[in-house]
Amino acid sequence: METLSSILMIAATVVFIILLIKILSAPIRWIFKLGLNALLGFVVLFIFNFFGEFIGISIPINLISSLITGFFGVPGVVFLILYQILF
Repeated sequence: METLSSILMIAATVVFIILLIKILSAPIRWIFKLGLNALLGFVVLFIFNFFGEFIGISIPINLISSLITGFFGVPGVVFLILYQILF
């Protein structure tokens, strides 16, 4: 009987560790993806500002504008351009 309870305790511990890893890996992946998108948004804004100088439009590069661009892509850039022009 002692052996059976030890095996069940080890199995329960393994299942608990697997569940804990699954629960914690999703937020870490989400944060990594958000950071990668912000970095890509920064690059897109940098390129846009380089070519936007010729027509007189520039978007300030900061964390919020990089996140908007990285998260929404081209519609995010269009939104930031319209925001810059209108306000």
